[in-house]
Amino acid sequence: MIDTLFIGMILAYGFGASAALVFGRGSIGRWLVAVGSVLGAGAGLAIGIAVIAAGTPVEASIPGLFSFAGGLLVRLDSLGAFFLILIGLGAIPTALYGASYSKTYEDGRGSLRQLGLMLNLFLFSMSLVVMAGNIFTFLFAWECMSLTSYFLVITEANEPETLGAGSWYLAMAHISLVFLTILFLLLSGGDWSASFNSLRSGAAVLSSPLRNVLFVLALIGFGLKAGIVPLHVWLPLAHPVAPSHVSALMSGVLIKMGIYGLLRVVLDLLGGGPAWWGGVVLGVGSVSAVLGVLYALMEHDLKRLLAFHSVENIGIILIGIGAGLIFRSYGLITLALLGFIGGLYHTLNHAVFKGLLFLGAGSVLHATHTRNVEKMGGLIKSMPWTAFFFLIGAAAISALPPLNGFVSEWLVFQALLGGFQIPKPEMAIIMPLAVGMLALTSGLAAACFVKAFGITFLAIPRSPEAEQAHESSWSMRLGMGMFAVLCVALGVLPFAVVPQLSRVMTGLGGLPASPAAFSFNLTLQSPAAFGQMSPPIIALGLVVILGLIPVGMRIFRINQKRRVSATWACGQISQTPRMEYTATAFAEPLRRVFAQLFRPTKELSIDFHPDSKYFVQSIEYRSEILPWFERFLYRPLLEMFHFSARQVRRLQSGSLHLYLLYTSLALVLLLVVARWIK
Repeated sequence: MIDTLFIGMILAYGFGASAALVFGRGSIGRWLVAVGSVLGAGAGLAIGIAVIAAGTPVEASIPGLFSFAGGLLVRLDSLGAFFLILIGLGAIPTALYGASYSKTYEDGRGSLRQLGLMLNLFLFSMSLVVMAGNIFTFLFAWECMSLTSYFLVITEANEPETLGAGSWYLAMAHISLVFLTILFLLLSGGDWSASFNSLRSGAAVLSSPLRNVLFVLALIGFGLKAGIVPLHVWLPLAHPVAPSHVSALMSGVLIKMGIYGLLRVVLDLLGGGPAWWGGVVLGVGSVSAVLGVLYALMEHDLKRLLAFHSVENIGIILIGIGAGLIFRSYGLITLALLGFIGGLYHTLNHAVFKGLLFLGAGSVLHATHTRNVEKMGGLIKSMPWTAFFFLIGAAAISALPPLNGFVSEWLVFQALLGGFQIPKPEMAIIMPLAVGMLALTSGLAAACFVKAFGITFLAIPRSPEAEQAHESSWSMRLGMGMFAVLCVALGVLPFAVVPQLSRVMTGLGGLPASPAAFSFNLTLQSPAAFGQMSPPIIALGLVVILGLIPVGMRIFRINQKRRVSATWACGQISQTPRMEYTATAFAEPLRRVFAQLFRPTKELSIDFHPDSKYFVQSIEYRSEILPWFERFLYRPLLEMFHFSARQVRRLQSGSLHLYLLYTSLALVLLLVVARWIK
């Protein structure tokens, strides 16, 4: 059955890619592309569920293809199956959404052939990444995933911003490939065809210094794809310019391939390591979470704001994984399992609510043709379904019960609270600090999405584009609705999800096959007994409270008739958009609190009436946040690269005799090195 599903997945993605080439523009082509993506993702989803249910890996090889590297080897275990399910859950709603959303590119702003072709190849290459069974298959699929997603990013290639963002993304993706290539060559002793099974058995005899080097290479190589700080600079550039359903896939699924790779190498192939490995992952995750949400708070570009929140949520995932690695190194296997489960649960939850939020942002962009929230407002009246779905996503990412973000963050908190069981002074500092940073992140995320939802959907329109906004098509609403249902289901039913996540971690790094503790009344209880929670009871309580409100109003005979009256406008005859709270004003208190981090530059220009300075004609305010990483890390590196390129360019003089001299010197140098090595 699994073999049939795998063949069906290949045929479905191939059908979708072929339909894009054959039909190009038009509704038939767009819907056939979506059908191929949905069927391919559905087949992958079924394969993942079957493998986790069976608990045994499946393996297949194609030796005739790329035989010089051992052929393509496909092997799917429970860890890969979880991420294959993640791809399916993210791809099906976004493909349905994209069938209508991509109509906007029929005006020539982007190539629908390229979009449909690359979308299906992108989904297939991601599926192949998590199914790879040897080094060559993994790196081949990884590069295909990077290239296809690059072409998706530059769909609107006529925009300079798009090409610049695509260049950043492609450069960082290939730097990641360099680190991963070095990693696997060191791990395999230079054998390109080595299978993961042989790597797993050979890792036990590696020296400690080499294992440490491999860990650092894995963290950098996979961290570049995941978007950890300070390797995240491509993410807020590429996500906003990509088509919105592609942004949902990149943020919800693509960056999780970095999480998959990190778990595959560090926990599975290397079998875990010393406590400082987990401490580094925990520290990187904490910093990424806090800085990601702080920079998101200052953004007024709706899609760029969501991109920074991807950095934040990758940080939360790494906090759980880092805690799991620490506990595992000290033999606290139950707490380690809780940390890994919390990280995986948040990986799944983030794919769902971030996919929903990006689709909601895409609907807003589709209706208003702007990403600037300062030009929106009042959209809840013209786009009620989009506003409702976006509100669910905003509440979920803010970790409000009973939605899914609350459950996974609660699990991560419970894992961190178990740190007191480690009798080490450094742990007494690291764990409470991580708890505090995670709590700060959650609070700031809630504040950020109060701004994002309120400024975008409430009050009155701030621009003609917002006034003329219209609701999305039915397929776009269906895609958002599917994600919204998953946000509720994953929040209310963790007792059905957590045991399956425990099965995913079975046998990895010496972890046992023991699910987290549950009581019979559907209350989720942490193994260390720090707390317990029942999402179904919380949800039921909220429903009861909401139902009692109209009952109470009727009992106390409160007038329920709708009353319409003019809002006080401070003496003005009527309200205008200039009276509304702006995103800049909302974020200003936090900008002041974290001024040492943001280092904002301000320009205030005031024009007075020529006859009296007491009458102001206009006020112009500009503020810019200091881009720390771009200015102090990447700009010096780029300048050094350009300087080196200019120096090397001098070698290209056009003289054939000089080129022969270079060749001769290089040959002599290689002979000397070969003699010395021998």
